[in-house]
Amino acid sequence: MRYCSIRDRSVKVTFREAVSRGISSDMGLFMPERIPVMEPEFFRRLPGMTLPEIAFEVGLEYVGDEIPSGVLMTICEEAFNFPVELRKISAGKQVLELFHGPTAAFKDFGARFMSRCIKYFSGINDRRTVILVATSGDTGGAIASSFLGLEGIDVIILYPSGKVSKLQENQMTTMGQNITALEVEGTFDDCQAMTKSAFKKLETHGKIKLTSANSINIARLIPQSFYYYYAIGRAGSGQKVVSVPGGNFGNLTGAIMAWKSGLHIEHFIASTNINKVVPEYLRTGVYSPHTSIQTIASAMDVGNPGNFERMLYMFGKDRDTMASKVSGFWFDDDQIRQHIREEYERSGYILDPHGAVASLGLESYLKDHPGSTGIFVATAHPAKFRETVEPVIGTTVALPNTLKGFLQGKKESIVMAPDYGCLEGFLKDKYSL
Repeated sequence: MRYCSIRDRSVKVTFREAVSRGISSDMGLFMPERIPVMEPEFFRRLPGMTLPEIAFEVGLEYVGDEIPSGVLMTICEEAFNFPVELRKISAGKQVLELFHGPTAAFKDFGARFMSRCIKYFSGINDRRTVILVATSGDTGGAIASSFLGLEGIDVIILYPSGKVSKLQENQMTTMGQNITALEVEGTFDDCQAMTKSAFKKLETHGKIKLTSANSINIARLIPQSFYYYYAIGRAGSGQKVVSVPGGNFGNLTGAIMAWKSGLHIEHFIASTNINKVVPEYLRTGVYSPHTSIQTIASAMDVGNPGNFERMLYMFGKDRDTMASKVSGFWFDDDQIRQHIREEYERSGYILDPHGAVASLGLESYLKDHPGSTGIFVATAHPAKFRETVEPVIGTTVALPNTLKGFLQGKKESIVMAPDYGCLEGFLKDKYSL
């Protein structure tokens, strides 16, 4: 399998190069030259397969012989050693819970798979690898947890000051060791722009290998397709509609990749908060990125989604083709709070703000499509947003054991202005570039 830049298909690299570089020199994101189509026999076996087994068979199509099959199987078993839950909420409505990993967010899937791929590739060269990542919340904790203590690898996380939950901030700033948190006095879009500029402008003189851990990195994106095979294989009969909460849109992109490989998904729903650039594009055909607006669904506060280009690429860069398969809905904070309360009163199920957005999107679609059944994706444990959820439902949200340790520890971060020059200066000083 070769990987090409979506801005220039003549730029083709190996999986290892795509992972190591993170982004092409033309600032185009890497995508596989083709989406592999899985055999019908694979889909027949899905209901009885574990997630590591699914990940291995699908991952092998993307990795080829660049990682030995035995090593890839170990990577999948180690990366996905926690549950994925598909639960029925009501008639025709199921939830795919992706928050049972070590940091209680779906980012654990991509981060743990990618960290082990990078560790394998780093073992066959002697340069220090520096992971540079921007986060709107959950990515930072997942990356920090996945790379903590790995020799020869440093992680530098940029996050917007005051725009993530306290627990999310603790997950990024209390680990120490090879993890450095940069607290940017701006928005997530500022953080993302700063990291992209570093890949484009920073000359490392061969002293370090700079790569990304955002979902712009193909090794983060590919595993975000794995759990859709698992869910659809266990969802039962009926038309399958999948509603995904969108921020940077790597999660929905992964779902579309699974569909392109032959997985039966009838329709997709791009569900967002008031940062509605993708739903508006689907409605009007005009893509208008903007400065992100802060909401209670903070991980979705993205005004210029990094993976939008990949989504459009898979639909032949044609809005009408995309809109025939993807519907968009958006909701404000009042609607999100109201839905959290109503779902709890109706079923006893506790939603976090991001899962609530996906649930709302699914319900909006099903109203106009009777007979369809749907799955919405819950990307974070509601305990990560207790300050929002508990006042709405009137009860305490139990904290998972995996998160309790993050309530302790001393915050250590470096405050930085939202300016690329500040980041460049920090990196040059730290690594003597």
